[in-house]
Amino acid sequence: MEKQQSIYDLVGIGIGPFNLGLAALLEKTPELNAVFFEKKGEFNWHEGMLLEGTTLQVPFFADLVSMADVTSPYSYLNYLQQHDRLYHFYFLEKFLIPRKEYNDYCRWAAHQLDSCRFGKAVEAVEYIGDQGEPCYQISVRDVQTQKIEVYYSRHVVMGIGSSPTVPSAFQPYMGESILHSADYLRNKENVLKKKSVTVVGSGQSAAEVFLDLLNEQEEYGYQLNWYTRSKGFFPMEYSKLGLEYFTPDYLDFFYRLPQEKKDEILPKQDLLYKGISATTIAAIFDKMYEKSIGNAELAIELRAMTEVAAVTPAENGWQLKCRQWVEDSEFDVDTEAIVFGTGYKSTLPAFLETMEDHLVRDDLGRLAITKDYKVGTAISTPNHLFIQNGEIHTHGVGAPDLGLGAFRNSIIINQLAGKEVYPSKPKGAFQSFRVKTPVMAY
Repeated sequence: MEKQQSIYDLVGIGIGPFNLGLAALLEKTPELNAVFFEKKGEFNWHEGMLLEGTTLQVPFFADLVSMADVTSPYSYLNYLQQHDRLYHFYFLEKFLIPRKEYNDYCRWAAHQLDSCRFGKAVEAVEYIGDQGEPCYQISVRDVQTQKIEVYYSRHVVMGIGSSPTVPSAFQPYMGESILHSADYLRNKENVLKKKSVTVVGSGQSAAEVFLDLLNEQEEYGYQLNWYTRSKGFFPMEYSKLGLEYFTPDYLDFFYRLPQEKKDEILPKQDLLYKGISATTIAAIFDKMYEKSIGNAELAIELRAMTEVAAVTPAENGWQLKCRQWVEDSEFDVDTEAIVFGTGYKSTLPAFLETMEDHLVRDDLGRLAITKDYKVGTAISTPNHLFIQNGEIHTHGVGAPDLGLGAFRNSIIINQLAGKEVYPSKPKGAFQSFRVKTPVMAY
């Protein structure tokens, strides 16, 4: 076990877009000593869904830094300039950029940031308050050498993201023929060889997988099904006033609500972040229309209001037990492959188990999160645990949104620096969410 004796101001755990953005924005505060750890060997953002033709669902301004500092050298526009692609992008005339290029942009930024360390898995976080300066002790395993390194930090920020989720009835069968959309590209070749494929879910990931399979269907000739228990294959809310729910203004309004009111509102806002882009819906419809010319019979079945309840092994794959919940009727479907586009959920990372006795939770067992993104603890200390994208229950639908990542990082950095390094009270919405709008305080 190797000990790093110096105390960092901040240790970041996980290097996804949010913590990568934090690392980039911290370059403006060289007086703060920070290091970020990621267990993967390199940066890759949802690599299982880097499909041809897919784009971000937010404008390119929602890069790592621009919504906090457009002059940062880590902006997407600077990435384009450094790669001699500005004129190409200029004539592209699109706000929504290819997902592959966003991933390449993030990899470019990560390679420039010395604070980002890949191939480093955090094993445990412990609070040390009785030996010298109070701080956190972070045990990190080097993935290649398997050696444990120990670091010390005044603060910790967790950017560990979320994990793919599938219905519990299917979890024992997960593999090459039953998989989550997060693993689609890695298993696509095997899926294409099947005689029938079923996609489950109604969000963007499910739609993108379905469209990709739809485009491949003519060559491979499989039956293609798409089922969702949602009321329909509906578009994500993307009107300009609707997008104002992803602003600091709405975040401030939502945070001040009683928790029971938050829990009541969130399920009713699913189309703000769980629907399908209108462009993807149009592409799917257009492709099916083209396939149906001359009244050709389609080997395609779309069913909304349909719950896929259970699976059993069958002679040539799997048999699905399905229920159309509106008319309360059941039916069985045989399929050789299943791709779940059933989203992601936040999970408590194993490295926090050593902090369990100190963590404050609400009545439903969720972490208590302060307005300025600190995890509530029972420790009276100026040393804080911060969280990235684990606060949807306290801060609302904007928690996983890339467009609010730079704002959240601004709030965290300003606390660490003890001054306003980045704007903390930007004007974001024309509409008012409260009868009496208070001054935002972070």
